Amino acid sequence: VDANQHLGNALNVVSPLAEAISESIETAEIVFLIRYLDHRGFVDAYFPAGSFSHLVVTVDGFARVAETLQAPDPAQAFVAMWFDPKMIHTYEYGLKPAIEAAGYTPLRIDLKPDADKIDDEIVAEIRRSRFVVADFTHGSRGARGSVYYEAGFAHGLSIPVIFTCREDMFDKIHFDTRQYSHIGWTKPTDLVEPLKNRILARFGEGPVRQ
Repeated sequence: VDANQHLGNALNVVSPLAEAISESIETAEIVFLIRYLDHRGFVDAYFPAGSFSHLVVTVDGFARVAETLQAPDPAQAFVAMWFDPKMIHTYEYGLKPAIEAAGYTPLRIDLKPDADKIDDEIVAEIRRSRFVVADFTHGSRGARGSVYYEAGFAHGLSIPVIFTCREDMFDKIHFDTRQYSHIGWTKPTDLVEPLKNRILARFGEGPVRQ
């Protein structure tokens, strides 16, 4: 995109550059992504004859970019976990006090008072976080795909992830995360000291004073 491009002007999408930026391997993938952005209201796209694509970034599109580029919060720790009443004590007596004792502020997206579109909020808040704590405990219905997604998204952004799991679930952890060291726990309070120490060892004391 030309840095001197005026707002509201159509952008000509050049195929090789678009493929490199989007990590697409063929033109059809780029077209799919552009149509998705158009569907979400982030761009107005059209495909005139003889041209690969033109698009106009909408006001919502610029707002979305600004949202994802907001400055990281050095105190924030994003918590990815199973949002079930059975896990309330795990958060309140294990994960939360451990993170706070290390000097950081935990963020559980379902407890954020002003959360709007939760999927967008998750992406934005992971981007803002110093690190992610992901607990892979789950119920009888199987693994929590959202936790794996959030941990993977953080890894893709080179945001560190600390893995935890209830000990009776170790044999149910997917093979793609089993290679990472998980902090095991039986009761929520088991998490406090080892998780706090893991955070301090990897990131040092956080900026939030207790």
